[in-house]
Amino acid sequence: MSNHHLDRRALLLAGAGAVATAGLLTFEPAVAGTTTTKRFRGRFSSPDTPDWHYLPFHVPSGVREIEVSYTHDPPQDTGLGYSQNVVDIGIFDSSGRGLGNAAGFRGWSGGARDSFRISKTSATPGYLAGPITAGRWRIVLGPYQIVPPGTPYTVTVRLHHGPAGKAYTPTPAPTSVSGTGPGWYRGDLHVHTVHSDGSQTQAQVLADARAAGLDFIGSSEHNTSSAQLTWGKYVPDDFLVIPGEEVTTRAGHWVAAGLSAGTWIDWRYRPEDQQLERFTDLVRSKGGLAIVAHPYVPVPSIRWDFGEDFAHMDAVEVWNGPWETFDDQAVRRWHRLLLAGTFVPAVGNSDSHNHAQRIGLAQTVVRAESLSVEAILAGYRGGHSWIAGSSDVGLDFSATLDEVSGQCGDTVPSGVGDLVDVRLTVTGVPDAVATLIGPSGVLGTAQAVDGTITLDQAVPGGLAFVRAEVRRATTMLALTNPIFLAVRTPSAG
Repeated sequence: MSNHHLDRRALLLAGAGAVATAGLLTFEPAVAGTTTTKRFRGRFSSPDTPDWHYLPFHVPSGVREIEVSYTHDPPQDTGLGYSQNVVDIGIFDSSGRGLGNAAGFRGWSGGARDSFRISKTSATPGYLAGPITAGRWRIVLGPYQIVPPGTPYTVTVRLHHGPAGKAYTPTPAPTSVSGTGPGWYRGDLHVHTVHSDGSQTQAQVLADARAAGLDFIGSSEHNTSSAQLTWGKYVPDDFLVIPGEEVTTRAGHWVAAGLSAGTWIDWRYRPEDQQLERFTDLVRSKGGLAIVAHPYVPVPSIRWDFGEDFAHMDAVEVWNGPWETFDDQAVRRWHRLLLAGTFVPAVGNSDSHNHAQRIGLAQTVVRAESLSVEAILAGYRGGHSWIAGSSDVGLDFSATLDEVSGQCGDTVPSGVGDLVDVRLTVTGVPDAVATLIGPSGVLGTAQAVDGTITLDQAVPGGLAFVRAEVRRATTMLALTNPIFLAVRTPSAG
């Protein structure tokens, strides 16, 4: 289904609930060098079909490789940014397919591929190489937006018999770039490669990221950890790749960023299952962040339906790719949360799936102690960051009272009667207007002169926050996280 996007967003599927749709296929042991083939056939026709259907097959000992392919009718394009009668695919091995069972997960490609292979030595991108254990394996099908007449499907399983090859050796990316120190680092935590529904290889993505002036990217393939185990083959010594996953549930997508390489996060749940907190807590236990992705994209399963307070999340992606109406909606909701005393740091990412969907549009510029996974994520977590549409944009934003000064995410304590000096300098933004915003609204504005904006404003002390936006007409060029001018209570962070 990779050709059925809402712009650059692939419709990959998630959800709770499952049934078995076919009887167990049993394969008998066979002579090395031979191949045995069996098929599942069925039809999805009801709009009420469960989210997940599991097709069990028994693997005997002596299997070298499993090959799976499938066919179904072409999805129906609604013209509304999504398709109907979609069927996605993945697989679990004999360790089990229970919710969160990472030991049993062996791969996912959604609708991006119509076949895949798994062996001890190698696997199709999106899938995990490893032992072909004897026992009950399960193919998982994810029907989505099924409408009459629905679609038939055929799933073909081929077992290639023979001795296993050498064990696969993972090559994860280094977790830090040596020789780096405190500074502002530019990155994009939401990019896709051929390991999910992207059209580019990892090497091509890295070339685009460097050309965009980035210092780091995040590996965020849909529902699979396979890419995390291979980035070390491609990443240069002076660049950082942060392992992660885009968790695409049926009620919204989120980016699990900063996982230990090889960590898989399950996506098979809806809000009523009350499982989101379980998996965001798992991400945090691994040192990572849970980031709401494109919360207001108006498409079923892509929009965020877990609640507008973004509970259990560490950040929210308010800018996703080229600036659009749903990004404005996200910023407005984020601002309302600030007014209510809740700070969920804002981030921007490209959600790039191909070369035309430019990496670094948008990007987050993070203040960190070094170019390392741990330090970069600490910067995100504290809101020590601002967002831009490209690396051509430079920005400095600070607030100062007496001897205390702070930047994005910092607190400069002040009270009634104080005047806090706020300074914003932005470069690379011809024909733009900058706006300082506080709880009561606009605090000051300034226009660009020769592509540079300088805005100095004394603002009343005791304000909950001050933040900045830079726009050209209705298009956002840069957006900051707030500086807090009143001491926040623990519940507000």
